[in-house]
Amino acid sequence: MSRVATGNVTTHVQLLPAAGGDPGAPVVVFVHGLLTDSLASYYFTLGPAFAAAGVDVVMYDLRGHGRSDRPATGYRLEDFTDDLVALLDALGERRPVHVVGNSFGGTIACALAAWHPELVAGITMLESEPPTRAWTGHIAEGLADAHDKLRHPEAIAWIEANHGGHTARLSKGANKILQSTTLAADVPRSRVIGGLEEIGRPMLAVFGDESGLAAQVPELRARGFRAEVLAEQGHSVLIERPHEVRELVLDWVLGLHDAGGELPAASPAVTPAASGIVG
Repeated sequence: MSRVATGNVTTHVQLLPAAGGDPGAPVVVFVHGLLTDSLASYYFTLGPAFAAAGVDVVMYDLRGHGRSDRPATGYRLEDFTDDLVALLDALGERRPVHVVGNSFGGTIACALAAWHPELVAGITMLESEPPTRAWTGHIAEGLADAHDKLRHPEAIAWIEANHGGHTARLSKGANKILQSTTLAADVPRSRVIGGLEEIGRPMLAVFGDESGLAAQVPELRARGFRAEVLAEQGHSVLIERPHEVRELVLDWVLGLHDAGGELPAASPAVTPAASGIVG
């Protein structure tokens, strides 16, 4: 592990080199979600498998999360995106990268593709939304609710009783972020894009069919993006369905890399009957 200066924060990053050491290997940057997440969610799901498959892997903690610095202010989407640009520069990475983002991490991936397309080979959203004006309303509501509820000890006690000690500990950590920073106020005031047409890079989006975010699928497909839906699944696709997500995303990344940036055809390796993918 290492810590890298990225603008006004120091970022905790872990690198997993591609097996075989191919200098032309694709690069995947894994970006986690807000509050209860960190790079660990990728370390225990996708990261090692991608490296073993010949991918250079970059995993890092967002500002305010994990072992990265936690400034009191500076939590707009553009701050997170600038951190990623600075991280790639600090690592000396000159190849266009594939950005895989879970939840808010997918929003960062979309922003990077829209605002810095020269840095991006392709993106994957896992249960995410692009940073449109509608997104700011959705995330403002969710953050305000978390900010209000998690500060009460009885709420944490209820979470522990109903969802276990691990989830309660994550919730306590989320509350510390919310109470010690301006994140809840900053994120909804972020810069946004005008529409999906501003995301000028290939995109794969993965949703659970029980999540409201899956309502985006028709529009994403109409815009030429690939969208997959996992049956009988809610928001936590990465943690609860890691094997299917790994197959989908690895196939996407390697196919896009082999095609030289052109959209790859859907792989027959993952089928609805075998995997529970619908739509």
